[in-house]
Amino acid sequence: MRQQRLLNPTLRDVPGDAEAASHRLMLRAGLIRQLSSGIYSYLPLGLKALQHIQTIVREEMDRAGAQEMLMPALHPAELWKASGRWDVYGPELMRLEDRHGREFALGATHEEVITTLVKDEIHSYKKLPVTLYQIQTKYRDERRPRFGLLRGREFLMKDAYSFDRSKSGLDASYQAMYDAYVNIFTRCGLQFRAVEADSGAIGGTDTHEFMALAEVGEDTIVHCPACQYAANMEKAVGRISNELASPSDVATTLQPTKIHTPGVTSIKQLSQFLHMDTKQMIKSLAVLADGKPVIVLVRGDLEINEIKLNHVLGVQEVTMLSEADITAIGSVAGFIGPIGLTNVTLIADTSIQGLRNAVIGANEADYHLQHVDVSRDLGDITYVDVRNVGLGESCIHCGHELAFAKGIEVGHVFKLGTTYSESLGATFSDENGLSEPMIMGCYGIGVSRVLAAVIEQHHDEKGIIWPAAIAPYSVHLLTVQVGDEAQMALSEEIYHTLTRAGFSVLWDDREERPGVKFNDADLLGFPLRLTVGKKTSERIVECKERHNGDLYEMNVEQLLAHCQSLFN
Repeated sequence: MRQQRLLNPTLRDVPGDAEAASHRLMLRAGLIRQLSSGIYSYLPLGLKALQHIQTIVREEMDRAGAQEMLMPALHPAELWKASGRWDVYGPELMRLEDRHGREFALGATHEEVITTLVKDEIHSYKKLPVTLYQIQTKYRDERRPRFGLLRGREFLMKDAYSFDRSKSGLDASYQAMYDAYVNIFTRCGLQFRAVEADSGAIGGTDTHEFMALAEVGEDTIVHCPACQYAANMEKAVGRISNELASPSDVATTLQPTKIHTPGVTSIKQLSQFLHMDTKQMIKSLAVLADGKPVIVLVRGDLEINEIKLNHVLGVQEVTMLSEADITAIGSVAGFIGPIGLTNVTLIADTSIQGLRNAVIGANEADYHLQHVDVSRDLGDITYVDVRNVGLGESCIHCGHELAFAKGIEVGHVFKLGTTYSESLGATFSDENGLSEPMIMGCYGIGVSRVLAAVIEQHHDEKGIIWPAAIAPYSVHLLTVQVGDEAQMALSEEIYHTLTRAGFSVLWDDREERPGVKFNDADLLGFPLRLTVGKKTSERIVECKERHNGDLYEMNVEQLLAHCQSLFN
């Protein structure tokens, strides 16, 4: 491609709301342009990179035995209502009506559509297992689109669905997709971790998220540097060291005592007021679950994880009790404690187990209780994990201290089981003619998000540094003086030699100053830059490798072999 003909509007300045490095660089390098909030057009260079990612996805999915197809983006509402997700999915689902008043949704995901299709087409165990996938635009009404392609309202996704006759078959399909994802993200040049995760609105169990490590990531990953354990904060568990549980002082023999704490309604205020470590305090959270009041206890320095709590309580969401509701259960907002309360469910996080000489609310305005011994004073409590893992916690597998990192979710694999096959009637006949529900898995990759995540990880102050496998072009050929016939002739020779050999080459034949061309080359970041300039008469070109900055000269006759070695 000759660059003077390329639609590639580079920018010096980018909009102030472009917070992420990938967003800024994709705008500056002319890869994307915004049409509306969270909605982008892909310009030629952006589309070529996106297509290269799709090629990798297709190769690995096909190698894993999956079959590509394409499903509609417009879904009848009755499918989503049959699965129970029309209301559960919430406001992110883009809904519309046709001229006849019939309700539809733009596809945010395709579990309902694929299950209905397979239900109608596969009836015998002889046709199972099967895994089907598509690469298609998805739509979600994000409340706050941000970070360019990392959180948009319209995005490109690869979604796959497996159908098996047994749980062991699902295990095999899941592992095949897991391995394919490892290959895909490795080939795309991503640094990533596969972490245990929560299934959310998709449903199912045994899920893993594939997280690209990046500071701009909105998810926190908890991982062990010494073993393979890694989990999203929604699923992470750790072993807490509760040094305050030891009966090493006289306070363990003291009974709970009420102390005056005027206006002290938060753990931070209480710590300052009593000059005491927050680890020695118990935080009480009052919530409503299915219409019933629940008091959740956690150590003062830690936070409740709402998703874990929802799972423990068996509800979709919990709401905070109002001040009136707190009064109705016999307590006072800001001074809630478990001692003396009746007609409430008590949930205790494992972080308070064995805690002695603790401070908790006294259920009376401006008062707390001190010298509380959890085992002695709170009775027989069932301890559960409902907290976010905190600093200093150790791995439950090997005991090493856990570490934290930020990540961008680029892929997610789920074992759905029979969640959708039962609600939508997708069954098969086994060897004995008995009807059984198909056992499903689903597997998604945010293809456009992968593009942004790669740039987030691969850039410097000058611009993008493309991994060779997904770079829009492998070689950037620069002619310093396009008015020089000798330089143009040698450039054209190089261009045709490399393109005939199968290399993708962008030839900068623009009438621009050399400095502009070099800066644009660094911004666009293709793996190899070839500069035809002052040594044209000697048939020598300058070579620069973008990823390491290596600069060297080479005779034109050596270029083809060099490129074959470099890119293979």
